[in-house]
Amino acid sequence: MKSKTFTILWYVIKISVTAGAVALAVFLLWRFEYFSQFAEIDNIVGMLPVLFALVFVGALSGALWMKHSRQFAPLTLFLAALVILSACLYPTALSGSWWRVEYSREGSDPPLSDYDPYTGTKTARLDAPASLQIEEQLPVLDGALALYPVYSAFAEAVYPESACAKEGAVQFTNTVEAFKRLVAGERDVFFSSYPADSQLRLAKDAGVELEITPIGKEAFVFLVGDENPVNGLTLQQIYNVYSGKTALWQTLGWKEGGEIVAFQRPEGSGSQSGIQSIMKKAGLPLLSPRPFDRSLVGTNSLMDQISAKRDGIMPVLGYSYRFFASEMRPNPHAKFLQIDGISPTAEKIRSGEYPFTVNFYAVTRKDRSKNTARLLEWILSEEGQTLVARAGYVAL
Repeated sequence: MKSKTFTILWYVIKISVTAGAVALAVFLLWRFEYFSQFAEIDNIVGMLPVLFALVFVGALSGALWMKHSRQFAPLTLFLAALVILSACLYPTALSGSWWRVEYSREGSDPPLSDYDPYTGTKTARLDAPASLQIEEQLPVLDGALALYPVYSAFAEAVYPESACAKEGAVQFTNTVEAFKRLVAGERDVFFSSYPADSQLRLAKDAGVELEITPIGKEAFVFLVGDENPVNGLTLQQIYNVYSGKTALWQTLGWKEGGEIVAFQRPEGSGSQSGIQSIMKKAGLPLLSPRPFDRSLVGTNSLMDQISAKRDGIMPVLGYSYRFFASEMRPNPHAKFLQIDGISPTAEKIRSGEYPFTVNFYAVTRKDRSKNTARLLEWILSEEGQTLVARAGYVAL
């Protein structure tokens, strides 16, 4: 009787564990869209999560249901090793982090002097003096390269000219360093896209509480070379490329395009935070950047590399912010892609019709000064929002 009860119990356990393994594999493949997008998987890296899920279920089922005897002990151990290995490697397969790619921070920046306060030829200006004037204890401004034109315009409107000289209250160090200096208390306002998770962790680890205030709208745009015949992609196609499912232009409608060079930017840069935010919102992992031919891509200067050629064609897909790509660092041989048939025009950004419409932010410490609070209030006023629009962005 005891033997029969044990046998029944053992069968129940095996059935339950097998069913649980199948349910887990099905859930993960459903959760990360491998069922709905299976036809779009065109490369081995994109297929690995599916293969590991199948190996996990198959090896676990085999180890449970095979005859257990000394004769089959090596096979049992081999199957158990496959179960452990596939479970451990599944997260790596999802992120595609089989290699480590270090991006150089070389590359030419646009001439920021064109947008300097008081002296810049392209600096946005009001028609009359601003209602707010700060003469002392000026908040120190810093931020992303792509937002220098707008916070430089704020400074000219509100600060005296002497405060905007070199090493004064208006700085540009770059997104990564500027955020670190905000956390360290060396900057008062940091202008950028929404901070990356790594930046938020940096602030938390330092015990610094942040206020993140939206001050305007921009479009996160995707670009290709002008000889690329693809003029638009769908939201899903973007997700498939940057989650690793799609790696060939043929899958996107360009038979002669070969492998997609899906460029990414260094961790912590404004545009990299943008793509991370998009994929996080979609609930999908961002594929780690694949190794590339440096003779093709060279540096991290994406706007230079959009039109780079390989074997006579332009295979690069990249991303940026609309104003930076169209005004600050234009490439005459790059073109913006439509997303779901919608172009990133100011009208479509303002209405929210363009799918990758994003806010940009003024980030401050919670223990900000009185003048910092006054400046933020003014930025959100009619005058501040007028400068946002005149600088080339979209007001809230």
